[in-house]
Amino acid sequence: MALAMVLIVEGIGPMLFANKWQRFLQQISQQPVNQLRTMGGILVTIGVVSLIYLL
Repeated sequence: MALAMVLIVEGIGPMLFANKWQRFLQQISQQPVNQLRTMGGILVTIGVVSLIYLL
């Protein structure tokens, strides 16, 4: 169920705002790798903390 919800949420952006989504991905692809790793780590941390509080 959680995976289905993630797929729905992740699909809304490209489905409704395809042009903006494409520009966003182009901007992301030009960011330094370290910055992307940092952002990924922050998102994972937020997700783990959220899960802990929800359980």
